[in-house]
Formats: sequence, structure tokens, C-alpha cells
Amino acid sequence: MYAKFLIPVLCLLAQPVWAQTLSQTLSNGLKVIVKEDRRAPVAVSQLWYKVGSIDEQTGKSGLSHALEHMMFKGTPSVPSGEFSRRVAALGGQNNAYTDRSETVYYEHIAAANLPEVLKLEADRMRNLNFSNRDFLNEMNVIREERRQRTEDSAAGKMWEQVFLSSFTLPAMRASVIGYMQDLHTLKAADLRSWYKQFYAPNNAVLVIVGDVDARATLQTVENLFGNIPAKPLPKRNHLAAEPAERAPAYAETESAVTHRPLVALSFRVPALKQTSERLPYALDVLSDILAGHSSSRLDSRLVRGKQMLLSADTSYDMLSREMPLFSITAMPSENVSPQAALNALRAEIRDIAEHGVSEDELKRVKAWSAAAEVYEKDEMSAQADMMGRLEIRGFSYTDEAEIRRRLQQVSTDDVQQAAKLLTERRSSTVIVFPARQ
Repeated sequence: MYAKFLIPVLCLLAQPVWAQTLSQTLSNGLKVIVKEDRRAPVAVSQLWYKVGSIDEQTGKSGLSHALEHMMFKGTPSVPSGEFSRRVAALGGQNNAYTDRSETVYYEHIAAANLPEVLKLEADRMRNLNFSNRDFLNEMNVIREERRQRTEDSAAGKMWEQVFLSSFTLPAMRASVIGYMQDLHTLKAADLRSWYKQFYAPNNAVLVIVGDVDARATLQTVENLFGNIPAKPLPKRNHLAAEPAERAPAYAETESAVTHRPLVALSFRVPALKQTSERLPYALDVLSDILAGHSSSRLDSRLVRGKQMLLSADTSYDMLSREMPLFSITAMPSENVSPQAALNALRAEIRDIAEHGVSEDELKRVKAWSAAAEVYEKDEMSAQADMMGRLEIRGFSYTDEAEIRRRLQQVSTDDVQQAAKLLTERRSSTVIVFPARQ
């Protein structure tokens, strides 16, 4: 689940009074945000590219994730595998991840070594030059990663079926890592073409948080990235064609690595498009009321109370580029059937839709979320993550305070309206059974 927003003014007071955040868009379109945080002599760099699995085409699933792997396979000046070795030699750590909406490369480094890390990122933004041999070797790694995380994982199988069942458009259905048949047919040329299309400064956001001088860091970024040319970006998939309502969908599958079934109940719901909207905030709060903490409804009533479930969780990302899912996942207890567990989950939603929630319940959830947000603000990476996510999903990093303010204004009536949105015609159901012997 993505970071929650609710936060009191206290966290702002925790920031050093001299800290500032500066932002600049270079002439080539690269958006740069630098936030000073002088509490430790370290810095976090996150380079966000606006390309993920929802940008892919039928037969080419997994392209964005595969290219993420190849970004460590070298340039003319930084040979294959050298990127991470150089960051480690500087005492830093680095990695990357691909999601449905974006691909992100990040480094944690001593602030004094930040310019050297940025130099490496600028180099691979325009000079990636992997070999066919590296491509073939890495695809073996990616196929094994899929086996471990999807085919040999009950939760991985469940989530793949959730997206397959919930959506009709191929780009919305496909898993980030891609289908196995596509991972056998992708060519090195496909990845090189993907790189040329989407890896451009005008399709990226660079976020830096740490013990840096913001103005001087902006100049460093200008010197390193400013001469990388912008590119015309390809037309994106028309994701708005995905219907929110249709006949309820159902799917079931098996997994050999679970002794108990897993169930997932998902609903196609709106994302936040304008900060002035109300419903996405209410859905976010509803998610916490159902399963945001140990006193939430599903845990107190169905896990500890009736002991029908061994575990329960919810997920909703209101900042999605595409239509998000409001999902409830659970593992039924011994002697509780998947259908009984699903009926109990639906009853909890229906109870809120018909009777609402109490002021005390809403207040408790807001207080819990506020406390969690304070702790997140203590992490440089979490601060950078929120700014990058807002920018890449169509907002400005400066919208964060307004979004938080509006989340705190969610009322009990708003939560009830959100629960009423979770209808059968928006739903999909997935059950993962233990494999038959």
C-alpha cells in the first residue's frame, strides 16, 4: 500500500528552520526537486521515469521491468556491472524497481559523493549500450524471478489473477514482470527501442533529499543532465476506455506453496485526478478503517473477534495514473470456507454502506495515520518517494500539503459514500486454493 497522507503540523516543526526545497525544470524537460535535510551527512537520489507496465503492448509484457535490469549492463564509459560496484566503492547503496506506472532508480550515498552518483545516472540516461549476451543472460534471471515471485508464490498468483479478472484492456491486465511466454520472445532490439522511446529527460523526474545545498545541487544537475536532448514521446495507451462497471468477475487458481486458501475481493474505483475531489480521499480513509491498524474492523471483528480469518489487508492507491483497485485480501481460518470468508468481507462493507462509521472510529484512524506519517517523514527516502510519486502521477510535489489537509477533512458521511461505491458491478473475486495432491 502506498504511503498515507494524514499528518499534523508537528512534522513541519521537526524540520530545521534553514531547510528549503527548490525545484527547476531544465530546458530539456527534466524536472528536478532538491529538498535540504541536514540531520545526517547523507543524501538520497531518486530518478523517476514515467514508464511502466501500463504503457506496454500485447505480446510485449514485461518490457519496462526487463529494461530496468539492463540499465545496469553498461555504457561505453561504465562497463557491465560496474555501476553498482562504483556506488558501493563510494560507500553507497543503489537499486531500482518497476511498477505499473513508473520505473525508479535510487541511490543512498554520503552527501559529498552525490555528484559522482548523479554523473553515473546522467551517463546511463543517454548512453546505455548492453550486449546481446548480457541480454540473454539477464532474461534467464528475469524468468527465474517470475517463477519465484509469481508461479511459486501464492500471493503472486493471486495478484496476477486479480488484475487479469478486474480489467479488460491488455495493458491494465498484465503483471509488471510480464507473462512467461512474452519473456521467452522479447528481443534485445525490443528493449533498445523501449529505451530510445521513454528514457529521456522530458519523461523523467529527479528528486534529491539530504544534506545538500539545494541551489548548488541544482547547478550540479544542470551541468550533468542539461545537455541531454529531449525526445518526442510516443502516444500512450488509452486507459480511460476501461469500464468501471460490468458483470462481476470470478477466477480461481491453485498454488502448491500454500496450505490455506487466499481470497481477494477487488473493486474498480476512481483515482484522484484533481485535489478538490472528495471520493478518493474517502476511499483512502475507508481502507484504513477496514484494515489500517490493529483496531481496524477486519482485524478486530473477523481475525481476533469471530476468528474467521487468519489475516486480512486492504490496498488502494488514489494517486494511480490508471484506474486503481480497492482490494481486500484475506486468508480464511481452518474450517472456514473461502466463500464464507468472502461473505464476511462483503458484510463488513455492507455494514458501513448502510450504517456508516462512528466519529470516534474516524478520529482513531486519523490519529493513527497521522502518527505513521510523522515516522515516514523521518526517512529521506520516504520524503523523496512522495515527491516523485506526486510528480510522475500528474500532480506537483507542492500538492502534498493540500492533499493531506483534505484527507483530514474526510467525514463519516464521506466514508459511507465510499463504501456504497463498492458494488458487485465493480467487483472481481479471486480464490487461490492449495494445490491438489
